[in-house]
Amino acid sequence: MLRISGTGESHVGLVRTNNEDSAFVGPFCMLVADGVGGGAAGEVASATTAYAVCATALLRSEEDPADVLRDGVRLAQAQVAAGVAADPSRAGMATTLTAVVTDGARFTLAHLGDSRGYLLRGEVLTRLTRDHTYVQDLLDQGRIEPADVAEHPWRNVVLRTVNGTVEGEPDLIELSLVAGDRLLLASDGLTDLLSDAELVRTILPRSDEDAVGALIAAALARGGRDNVTCVVATVIDGPAVNADGHLYGAVRDPDNVVDLTAARSASA
Repeated sequence: MLRISGTGESHVGLVRTNNEDSAFVGPFCMLVADGVGGGAAGEVASATTAYAVCATALLRSEEDPADVLRDGVRLAQAQVAAGVAADPSRAGMATTLTAVVTDGARFTLAHLGDSRGYLLRGEVLTRLTRDHTYVQDLLDQGRIEPADVAEHPWRNVVLRTVNGTVEGEPDLIELSLVAGDRLLLASDGLTDLLSDAELVRTILPRSDEDAVGALIAAALARGGRDNVTCVVATVIDGPAVNADGHLYGAVRDPDNVVDLTAARSASA
C-alpha cells in the first residue's frame, strides 16, 4: 500500500505580521493553502479550506482521490461563502489550494491559484501545476518573456481561487507515483524566491524534515517578504497506518475555521 510520509512548516516571514498560509500532511493527504494577497480574512479562507479538504480526505480515505478532492473543494467553497455570510467584513476572502490525495494506489492533485506542486523523481524535478495568474496567461500567450515575470506589476493577480463562488473549479491531475518519489507543495512565499534548480539542490541531499527547514531558511535569507510555507513528503510502500496528520500555519488555530463539523456532516 502506497502512502505519504513527510513533514511541513509555515513561517510568517520577515515582513508580514500575520500568517495567512495553512498546510497539512498525513498518510492520505498533503496540501498547502495561501490566503490571497493579504486580503480580507485570508487566514480564515486558507484555514477553512485546508481543514475542509484534509478532513474530507481522512473521512473518505478508501475512495477515489479525484472524487474526494472534487467534493472537498466544493465543501471549502461553500464554507468560505458561509464565512462571509456570517461576517460581511470577510467579503473578498480567498485562498489558493494545492493538494494531493491518495487511496493507497491512486494519487490525484487538485490545484487552484499560484501555490505550486513539484515531483522529485531521482534527481529530476518536474513542476506539476500551472499558476492561475494573469501573468502566467501573458507568458503562455507569448506576450511577455519569463524574465519579465518577477517584476511585472500584475504578477500577484490570481485568477482562480477558493473564494466561495462556483467559478472556483480546481485542476484535477492524476499522478503516476511510485515508492521513493518525493513531493513538494509550497506557497509563493517560497517559490518566488527560489528557482527550480535551487529547490533540487536543497531537497536532494536531505531528509524530508531537514529539507523543509532548509527551504524555509533559504527563503528567509532572501528577505522572507511573504508568509513561507512548504510540505515535503516521500511516497512509501508499506502497511496502512492509523494516523491523522499534522496541521501547520493558520489552520492550527480552530478559530480560523468557519465550521469544524462541516466535513463530517457532508460525509454522513
